[in-house]
Amino acid sequence: MGAVYSQLSLQERRRIEDWWLAKVPVGEMPRVLKRHKSTIFREIKRNFWADDAVPKKYAGYFGMAAHQRTLQRRSVQRKLIRHPELCKAVIARINKAGRLSRSATE
Repeated sequence: MGAVYSQLSLQERRRIEDWWLAKVPVGEMPRVLKRHKSTIFREIKRNFWADDAVPKKYAGYFGMAAHQRTLQRRSVQRKLIRHPELCKAVIARINKAGRLSRSATE
């Protein structure tokens, strides 16, 4: 069985943002959040925002934007959303199985 873990919550991302703005060392954040250090580093790296068209002082980590990007990434990666024909086939199969089980109990 694989490792069990949970995604960062919006509240955790906002705390990371606050600490980032306060220039708290990233090594201190995991201790308070009770997360692994690599989780925090990965989160900041993955969701750090910077744009060459905008001054560097506006670049940074933004908790709400990070949460929205994470939700978007997770929804795009779902196989049944990416392949509508597969989704229809799965729904048809579930409906067929439901009808078979109902007829067996009657």
